[in-house]
Amino acid sequence: MLSNLIWMFVLLCRSVAEKYGYVMSLILFLDENSIRDADIFPSSPVIERGSSLELSCVLRKNYMNQGNASHIIWKLNNTLIAPGNYNIVNETVSNIAIHNFTYSTAYVNCFMNYSDKELLLAHTEVKSGFRPDMPENISCIYFYDANLTCTWNAGRETSFATNYTLNRKLTHFADSVISCQNGTESCSFFTPSIVYNNDFCFQVVAKNVLGESSTKCIPIPLEKIEKFAPPEILSVKKIPGIKQLLTVTWKMPKKIIPSKPIICQVQYRNLYSNFTEFVNVSLNSKEATGSCNLTGLWDSTDYSVAIRCINNESAFWSGWSGEKNGSTEETAPSEKVDLWRVIESSHSSRNRPVHLMWKPLKSFPPPGKILGYKIRYFPEKKTAAHKRTNNSTEKKITLLLNEEAHIISVTAYNSAGESPEAILRIPSIDEKSSQVIETVKASTTNEEVVVEWTAPEPKPTKYVVEWYEELEMDPFGRSWQYVSNSREWKNNKKNFKPFVCYNISVYSLYGNNVAAPSYAQIYAEEKEPSEGPVADTYILGKNEVTIKWKEISKAKRNGFITSYTIFYKPEDGKELSETVNSDILQCRLKSLQANTQYTVQIMAHNRAGNKTGGQKTFKTLKFDEEDFFFFAIPVGISVLCLIGLWITCVLKKHAFKKVCWPDIPNPEESLAVEWPLAMNPVKNEENYDEEVLKLEDFSDKALFNPYLKNSVKTREFLVSENLPEQNTDECKSQSSVLPPFQPNVPRQSYVTLDMFRLAKAQ
Repeated sequence: MLSNLIWMFVLLCRSVAEKYGYVMSLILFLDENSIRDADIFPSSPVIERGSSLELSCVLRKNYMNQGNASHIIWKLNNTLIAPGNYNIVNETVSNIAIHNFTYSTAYVNCFMNYSDKELLLAHTEVKSGFRPDMPENISCIYFYDANLTCTWNAGRETSFATNYTLNRKLTHFADSVISCQNGTESCSFFTPSIVYNNDFCFQVVAKNVLGESSTKCIPIPLEKIEKFAPPEILSVKKIPGIKQLLTVTWKMPKKIIPSKPIICQVQYRNLYSNFTEFVNVSLNSKEATGSCNLTGLWDSTDYSVAIRCINNESAFWSGWSGEKNGSTEETAPSEKVDLWRVIESSHSSRNRPVHLMWKPLKSFPPPGKILGYKIRYFPEKKTAAHKRTNNSTEKKITLLLNEEAHIISVTAYNSAGESPEAILRIPSIDEKSSQVIETVKASTTNEEVVVEWTAPEPKPTKYVVEWYEELEMDPFGRSWQYVSNSREWKNNKKNFKPFVCYNISVYSLYGNNVAAPSYAQIYAEEKEPSEGPVADTYILGKNEVTIKWKEISKAKRNGFITSYTIFYKPEDGKELSETVNSDILQCRLKSLQANTQYTVQIMAHNRAGNKTGGQKTFKTLKFDEEDFFFFAIPVGISVLCLIGLWITCVLKKHAFKKVCWPDIPNPEESLAVEWPLAMNPVKNEENYDEEVLKLEDFSDKALFNPYLKNSVKTREFLVSENLPEQNTDECKSQSSVLPPFQPNVPRQSYVTLDMFRLAKAQ
């Protein structure tokens, strides 16, 4: 690592040496074997630039065996000098002459040309420059009993260090010289080496290695170069009862040449107009203070005062004193305050907030320092005895008024009195103000915001334009301006924040009455929205979807939203889009694929650009309501049929029982056959009653039932009316009572009524 650094250093040195044309000399000089075998005279010469340079290279005797002076060659900055400039004096001395030497610094080398090699014998550095010019424009300043300083111009650059000597001589005594030396173009004498005397002259001598030059001894009277220290202002006062006047007093510096008249200059500046004027005041040097009256000033105006002084023979004014301020006598304000109000709605009729605000007085010059403001108000329909007064040092106040109309006035006051009243009328709660202004249009140019409005004839002559940020909630954060005899108002764009929406209201005035306003909105400068809308909710269908979104917050719109574009795309499909107006916050996308996932993004546009919100996904339905409707109809009909059938079955269960499960007659009950089986002695009364009911409605003929050949659907008993009652009862008994079933007793086959028929008694 160390060897690399050494090698890099050698390369760097080599490149630098090559740049200045003496790399070979430097390398040979650093070589430990290059012991000097010759000398160059003069060594390190300094010459005047543009003159001729003469050098000698003298060989030493121990080098004579390798060659003589005829073998010596010369180089300037590693460039061979033409042999025509050589002069061989003898075997050991070779001279070189270089004419019109213009290098500021150069290197001259002598070499021995031996065996086709150039061996360095000696080298030297040559510098050139100029002898100093005679100093010019000597200027001295004398601070009495402090110091005397002179300065001068040195002239051109010499390339060598120059020393300057300032000589102060008595004009009639050449040997009385006091000097100061410095390496710069200034030199000072300090107390006690200086004595006040007007017989001094001053001389400057400049010297460097090439020579010197000096000025003549110039006589300079000290009174002509005297410079005072700045005076000190003691006071700037007004005189009570005298307007438009200020008295200024100041203190003179102590170190001044005695018995010389002095002039002081008073500078006073109006702080409102920044206009400066001067007044000269003559003083005697023995006076310790000075004073003057400044007249013709503005009333109630602040002034700044500064003073400087000079003796009437000197060329140098003192420095300006520090500034001191004073104010002239005040007068009562002559202009009304610029008054406005914001009426806030309230649920309480007895505490209706009314916010009053006003601007500083516009009179010029201003009337002086405003001490405060008086706010007076009273109900319109009551006497002035009900007037209330509030004082405020601020330019705003909130009053809580009841439901009545009120008259409000505001005045500004100072020590001299009050301004005229600025009056506004506050309408009652139930009073409806008519809207006089028909339309308001707000626009912008490159530099201005322009508001124009229309009003019917006869038009009002006075209007108020009010503007404030849309999100501003503080009623005192509003700005306003009165406009007279015009239906146009302009304001610089710099008074409006960029990318912020402003509400602009225009009111027409009739005396102290304020009509209802008309409104407009404006952006002085727009840019693309800070964020885009995001799909919020979906109403899904099979082939369509309704997408809804929310408005971008007002703070992030950065301009008026003009439209929305909805971009939607199915999986692995082509992106489609729909555009809607800015007042629409939903969009119905149609002709979609069923049971398919889509991605959707919404872009908001304003006049300056657009912004896209985050991506959302939704999936269409596999079936929609119509599909479910068609499926539901047959299912519903089937369900209704089943329900109807069930109800019918419940209501007509006996009829259905006869049809589906008819009664099969028991052959044992047949009257045509005597059954050997014993009758059940226990008679069931309930069954008996049912059977009797079944047999009550017999017809004259028996019907054949094809469904069951060996059963009887309808049995018809032909009973003679003349038969004895007992027989009839027997028939009933036989038809209704069946013998009990006995599984081990063989049963006899029976004959149905299809084969038998009872004969009716004759």
